[in-house]
Amino acid sequence: MKRIILLIAFFLGLTGSVLMAQSRSVTGTITSSVNGSALSEASVRLKGAITAAQTGTDGRYTIEVHENSSDILVFNHADHDEVEVYLNGKTSMDIELTSNIRFNQYGVRVNRNPLFAEERNGILVLESYENNYKMWFDIRVQVDGAMFYGKPLNPIGNGTSIRRARFAAKMEFGNHWYGEFDMDISNSELELKDAYISYTFNNGIMLKVGNYKEGFSMESTTTSRYLTFIERPMAVNTFAPSRHVGFTTTYHKDWLLFIGGIHFQAVDGLDERLFSKDNNKDYGVDEGISWTGRLVVMPFHKDFEQGLHFGLAGSYRTPKTDAEVPGTMRYDTRSLSSINRKKYIDTDLMGNIDYATISGIEIAGYHKNIRLQGEYLMSSVYRKDDGATENFDGFYVMGSYLLFKGKYNYNKTEGEFTQVARGKSWGDIELALRYDYLNLNSGMEKIMAGAGEGLTVGLNFYANNNVKIMLNYAYLNHDRYASGKNKLFVGYDEKGELTRNPKLVVDPTGKAGNDYHMVAVRFEIDF
Repeated sequence: MKRIILLIAFFLGLTGSVLMAQSRSVTGTITSSVNGSALSEASVRLKGAITAAQTGTDGRYTIEVHENSSDILVFNHADHDEVEVYLNGKTSMDIELTSNIRFNQYGVRVNRNPLFAEERNGILVLESYENNYKMWFDIRVQVDGAMFYGKPLNPIGNGTSIRRARFAAKMEFGNHWYGEFDMDISNSELELKDAYISYTFNNGIMLKVGNYKEGFSMESTTTSRYLTFIERPMAVNTFAPSRHVGFTTTYHKDWLLFIGGIHFQAVDGLDERLFSKDNNKDYGVDEGISWTGRLVVMPFHKDFEQGLHFGLAGSYRTPKTDAEVPGTMRYDTRSLSSINRKKYIDTDLMGNIDYATISGIEIAGYHKNIRLQGEYLMSSVYRKDDGATENFDGFYVMGSYLLFKGKYNYNKTEGEFTQVARGKSWGDIELALRYDYLNLNSGMEKIMAGAGEGLTVGLNFYANNNVKIMLNYAYLNHDRYASGKNKLFVGYDEKGELTRNPKLVVDPTGKAGNDYHMVAVRFEIDF
């Protein structure tokens, strides 16, 4: 019996020793980096465990660490950064936590949200780990050069320019809010572009308020970063409304996109703002209003390789106070070049205007590396007191092809094409062709501001997500009425001398007007 008792005691002692060896107590003190004071209500847990020990007012803690645990302690406090420490078998560990309390310039405590940085298709993005905050910069520089030749009736100077030098800060926050601020400082001229805030609901409805482009014309709303040609078509530049202060509602779901908004004055440059202020001060006139809407239907909306786009757009517009003379409107354009500053087709200020309407039809389609697109735009300008109504129109058709099996990408939420996917690791080359036409001749007894057509061949090299090089050849053909507000020669009179009066031109049909060739190049970097 005595032997049995000794044997049992031996095994109990051995078991106790083993159990004692399976865990150990770790103690220590947690202090703050602010003043070295003890931290109460700090938590200490083994990494991978759920339960945690808490510190008292003296900052002391005790925790059991099992032999088969991670042997890593995780220290937490609401006002301090989290710290992980590998014990390496220690039974005592004092730790100082770094305070994460921050104050703004007004002395108010602010919340902190750690961000991580990523490069996404050439853009630096800062995003929170919870995906509830994202910020990025959109910087764009376009360096243009152009050479003109042929036999224009008015000399054209070759030249270069910084077409765009844009800096934009963009932000998504709270999962629904979006804000954007965009400036252009090209050629030392400061101009506000986009400045707005928007909120997107879970049902696909978005509300936007601020200064931005009105929802009209596929080519107009496409960012200049993704343009296929160096300049937009003449009809789009003339009729499509640009940026105005306003409020817009957008709805997108599957194959349908609708954009509707109310808009007011243009911000543009200093001249426009000065005109608006003076017209308000001197005449007390309203700044004008525009109602603009766009409806887009997208068959094959589930297919990423191909798609169709059908769009209708319309706008009702009253005269704006950002014009030099109240109650006037003006349609004009530069002919596919920002370097040739002549505006051959120009109505000048049309007076006594009641309102104008603009409408447009959009058709586009793409299949992998092939893309087709076209728009027809028209405008009617109505005068007060039963004055004559002016009718103008224009259109363009274009096609493009990525030679090395890249792919066109289409943004269904905005109804436009975005950044192309390159077919090779070194990039891709795009071949493009466009014909566009603009007619600002309303009738012989009305405004005859000229008409013109342009045939453009484009060759684009997409080196990577950040660099694009564009080469355009264009032939421009203007009629005899495209005199730039009667400032430009449009043909020869019966004496064989140049004249600015189209009624005195004796050149046969198709021979009068300014015709010339242009070769233009653009070097672009986006980041």
